[in-house]
Amino acid sequence: MFILSIFLMLSILGLGLISDNPLFTANWALISVLFLGLVITAFFRSFERHSPSAKEIALIATMAALAAAVRVPFAILPGIQPTTFLVMITGWVFGVQSGFVVGALAALASNFFLGQGPWTPWQMFCWGMGGVAAALLARRNTEFNLQKFTILACSWGYIFGWLMNIWHWVGFIYPLNMKTFLATYVASFPFDTLHAMGNVVISLTFGKTFHHVIQRFKRKITVITLKENEN
Repeated sequence: MFILSIFLMLSILGLGLISDNPLFTANWALISVLFLGLVITAFFRSFERHSPSAKEIALIATMAALAAAVRVPFAILPGIQPTTFLVMITGWVFGVQSGFVVGALAALASNFFLGQGPWTPWQMFCWGMGGVAAALLARRNTEFNLQKFTILACSWGYIFGWLMNIWHWVGFIYPLNMKTFLATYVASFPFDTLHAMGNVVISLTFGKTFHHVIQRFKRKITVITLKENEN
């Protein structure tokens, strides 16, 4: 449903590249922020309906805080985003809702230091969907597959940039046409590549260790919750 909604929005926006209709002169930056706000709210409501235990919420909050904290010092290095790795490894272990929440909260919290703005919902969505993508890949694997995880992390370095480019294009570029659209993507390619390569290095270096630690905490939380329910 969410992916379909995003596809429809991007399809309409894409028509604006080849149309002179006044509809496509709308404030797409504002429209996109409002739309993504609804999507983010829907994911958080889904997480709430998931009814996580207090201990699981605490661990998810810890991962979100860690993902936000590591983003701040690395902000001076263009494209290097350890946050992406932490969000995706959390999504792999805890699932779709938790992966999205960690990504969204990491973006929101870190922007209190790096700067809040209308780009924040876009960053929340892009990192959140990274957690979702990792969670969906995990469903197809009974064990942690470092190779597949690393490939996805590398791919998401580009996907993250491509999605954020849409915000940059509708928010800062005029006029909105195919020429400025392509120029925006060409200009971001080196930074997207740094993001992707950084994800590869971080995943290969810390992937197995972080997965083992987080999976161990998840098992402990599950056991404790089952015992509490029995009592």
